[in-house]
Amino acid sequence: MSNYTPKNILITGAAGFIASHVANRLVRSYPEYNIVVLDKLDYCSNLKNLSPSRSSPNFKFVKGDIGSADLVNYLLITENIDTIMHFAAQTHVDNSFGNSFEFTKNNIYGTHVLLEACKVTGQIRRFIHVSTDEVYGETDEDAVVGNHEASQLLPTNPYSATKAGAEMLAMAYGRSYGLPVITTRGNNVYGPNQFPEKLIPKFILLALNGKPLPIHGDGSNVRSYLYCEDVAEAFEVILHRGDVGHVYNIGTKKERRVIDVAKDISNLFNKDPDASIQFVENRPFNDQRYFLDDQKLKNLGWSEKTTWEEGLKKTMDWYVNNPDWWGDVSGALLPHPRMLMMPGGVERNLDGAEKDNSGSSEISGNANHTGMVVPASKISNSPRKSPYKFLIYGRTGWIGGLLSKLCEKQGIPYEYGKGRLEDRSQLLSDIHAVKPTHVFNAAGVTGRPNVDWCESHKTETIRTNVAGTLNLADVCKENGLLMMNFATGCIFEYDAAHPEGSGIGFKEEDTPNFTGSFYSKTKAMVEELLKEYPNVCTLRVRMPISSDLNNPRNFITKISRYNKVVNIPNSMTILDELLPISIEMAKRNLTGIWNFTNPGVVSHNEILEMYKKYINPEFKWSNFTLEEQAKVIVAPRSNNEMDASKLKKEFPELLSIKESLIKNVFEPNRKTSA
Repeated sequence: MSNYTPKNILITGAAGFIASHVANRLVRSYPEYNIVVLDKLDYCSNLKNLSPSRSSPNFKFVKGDIGSADLVNYLLITENIDTIMHFAAQTHVDNSFGNSFEFTKNNIYGTHVLLEACKVTGQIRRFIHVSTDEVYGETDEDAVVGNHEASQLLPTNPYSATKAGAEMLAMAYGRSYGLPVITTRGNNVYGPNQFPEKLIPKFILLALNGKPLPIHGDGSNVRSYLYCEDVAEAFEVILHRGDVGHVYNIGTKKERRVIDVAKDISNLFNKDPDASIQFVENRPFNDQRYFLDDQKLKNLGWSEKTTWEEGLKKTMDWYVNNPDWWGDVSGALLPHPRMLMMPGGVERNLDGAEKDNSGSSEISGNANHTGMVVPASKISNSPRKSPYKFLIYGRTGWIGGLLSKLCEKQGIPYEYGKGRLEDRSQLLSDIHAVKPTHVFNAAGVTGRPNVDWCESHKTETIRTNVAGTLNLADVCKENGLLMMNFATGCIFEYDAAHPEGSGIGFKEEDTPNFTGSFYSKTKAMVEELLKEYPNVCTLRVRMPISSDLNNPRNFITKISRYNKVVNIPNSMTILDELLPISIEMAKRNLTGIWNFTNPGVVSHNEILEMYKKYINPEFKWSNFTLEEQAKVIVAPRSNNEMDASKLKKEFPELLSIKESLIKNVFEPNRKTSA
């Protein structure tokens, strides 16, 4: 924890919502600081937001664009700026679908101009770059821990992609030029002064005018909300105590579904929620959940102080007393606004007749490969009614997403479960609502960024992988349903009876012998208990691979990005071939334990040789030993061969691992000449 005292602070975008609360707080609390604010006064900015500060001697407002290098350099030099708090950005996701170039211009180019000015002047001691939780992409519905600051960035819309790009620029300037950058990533913020394109002020103004509250989709999307004054305090803490080069999540673990927010606002206005809520077409790629781990910021001494009830009441009271603060905002209150920012801050609203294709909730191509959200329910257009209906858990997971695509292709109706695995009442509610013929469980805790996380989060791992899985199996048994359970084969390791290279694989009836990682322990534990449930089909997946070589969970993608790899033959699962088989197994009502891998083994080097042959002839890698690997990981990794003869007997067309790799993965992705 550092101890920093600024003198002259430049705050960009300070006439906007969050930045105005930060600016007013610093002006009020630190009269010895000189606060210069820069804002081009776009549609979502308002000088009235800065009214508390405008008469203060330590406050100066400058109207201008961060994209103007001359202006930015002039301000840094003439105002002797030593600290920048960079809030200026286009932030509304819906708008980013209508005019994504404007987001690139503001969020990436504007940030680049600021960074370059800092490099040229050489006087900046702190550059606080304000980002968003959306850069992490969608959080798994069953995740028990939020994204931490080292989690992978997987943005799913143009807005979050530009924010992630700006982060990378800031990080690069920190590493290349020594710029003292601190990055923040925050949850949703609400409170007075917010432009009503955002959910809470939009709902409040609609309710105030007796209009329905539009819910995108079914309203099950989950968000975390922080009151603006708590967020302003967080920036105050980060400014003074944050460490250079670090990222800080500004978040809360108190999550709310969008539909519950609408109900709370309806109740504040003494309106019947059922009569007030209007369900409308979902917006494109409406991420189901963002969830942050905020412990790092708490370690600096910050904590959330405002309760949801208190903050929502304060916000409602402010809008009731200031209904005309933003003037005519009728365009922003539409269910699907598209406000295209034009030069000079002019905006134009597109009505339904002009709506472009980005307004569709349908997703084409391999949307799941890029982390985009698949609609929660999809019914086939097949003229013949399917005798099956699947209930799938693990909506945001890799396998769960691929299953939905297969269901669509085969014309099988499906829905994703909304309940948490550990909550029996929610699971029963899902089953009674969906009335499935089969349940697929592709949910579970694997750890972020890898299974090492489970070593320090054992109770959370048990809660989902053991208690949650057993809970779902029991509920399914109670309702006469078959549960297809995606498990793992990482519960075995080569031993004297199954030596490496012998061709003797572990069979379904063998007792797990690998206890090197806590993740594997929980999986072996629950598998043993699931043997008592005759309605469960357990599929042992290993080192899954698919034809999507951009997916970070793909085993090939992982090892192709490592500097060094071990070289050990292993059984693996080609999802392109085996996931359709899992659906066929459900149709055949197969139960028991199955080694869900392609026959045979393949080593790391053999895969990378194929990668070099088919994808990149210039690709190079090096090997290291298990002993060397142990120095850079927390928990040991499983290496084994699985006997797939049981699966091969049921499905004789099943290809060997090397044949399947070539046919299903490398040939479709070939970039070299044959």
